[in-house]
Amino acid sequence: MGKTTTICFTNNKGGSGKSTTCSNLGAAMARDGKKVLLVDGDMQLNLSLSVFPEDWVLEHAKSEKNLYYAIGRQEDLTDYIVHTPYENLDLIPSSTLMSSIEYELFTKWQRELILKKCLQKIKDSEVYDYILIDAPPTLGGWVMNILCASDKVIIPVEASPWGMFGLANMFEFLNEVRQIAPELEVAGIAVTKVDTRKNYFKQTMEILHQLENIHVFDNLIRVDSNIEWSQDNSVPVVEYRKSSRSAKEYTELAREVMDYVSR
Repeated sequence: MGKTTTICFTNNKGGSGKSTTCSNLGAAMARDGKKVLLVDGDMQLNLSLSVFPEDWVLEHAKSEKNLYYAIGRQEDLTDYIVHTPYENLDLIPSSTLMSSIEYELFTKWQRELILKKCLQKIKDSEVYDYILIDAPPTLGGWVMNILCASDKVIIPVEASPWGMFGLANMFEFLNEVRQIAPELEVAGIAVTKVDTRKNYFKQTMEILHQLENIHVFDNLIRVDSNIEWSQDNSVPVVEYRKSSRSAKEYTELAREVMDYVSR
């Protein structure tokens, strides 16, 4: 096993398919034999809910074995890792208390680097091929923390009339973060919730391909009811219905991402 690559999934617009993309790429990578650690950085708990049932997630959210308490104590995250029901796929769960993390980070020394320090031992151990972090749909100190802890960024963008909203702000924020973490790279944009019959899909793709020095992944994630059913059952779609169109698309996107970030 080689060097661990940390990938952040972020978009300041909600509903972009960020958590779904993070969980399914992680599950697809794990099915491909890679060791993957998911880190749920969002108070909405969607990443945790994608691999565990609601009762389990809420129980951990109320306990002290979640990301919120680890960040507050600035502790090594190794002891906060839980094994998911899926081989090669682990999770650091989140808490609804993450809603106050911005305020609590404000007074900390080198606050932008706290998550990086908490993950450092895990990363140095090279136990995992990939660490995938789901960021909340905001721009602020906590997302800056997540970005500073990452090697690469993937921006899921919904192929809809409002899907591009705020993308310029996202890129401006990334430029600010690079002043602290100059090695951070945008791996690319993953286009989600695609309906190829709609005119705005073509418009979205045209605009994205006009972005300067921004890669757009070839494999698109189309609208598929199997994704909603898998979410309802707290199972990644690549495990819930392996033969579905969305499972195949996420599997291909995972392979494309792995190939791209290894260059």
